[in-house]
Amino acid sequence: MADRLGLIAGNGTFPFLVLDAARARGQRLGRPPAMTPEQVRHAKALLAQPDASIASIARLLGVSRSTLYKYVPELKEGSDARAIEATGEESDA
Repeated sequence: MADRLGLIAGNGTFPFLVLDAARARGQRLGRPPAMTPEQVRHAKALLAQPDASIASIARLLGVSRSTLYKYVPELKEGSDARAIEATGEESDA
């Protein structure tokens, strides 16, 4: 089969053809996202609560703290993480 495709054994091009065929069929490739958009909204809503810590929110959602920081970039911007509202925007308070 490889000789019909014009491939030379061992040149490493065949896996790319398989991936291109999978993409053409509409299949998603790679690792799935760690958090769904709904989980991100839930995390932002929980961050608005004064007694919720980042560690407790991560534990509740079943992700690591670093994953939470990755999906909620507002946490990196400043030390005032409590200013994040459920809508994802910072308040002036």
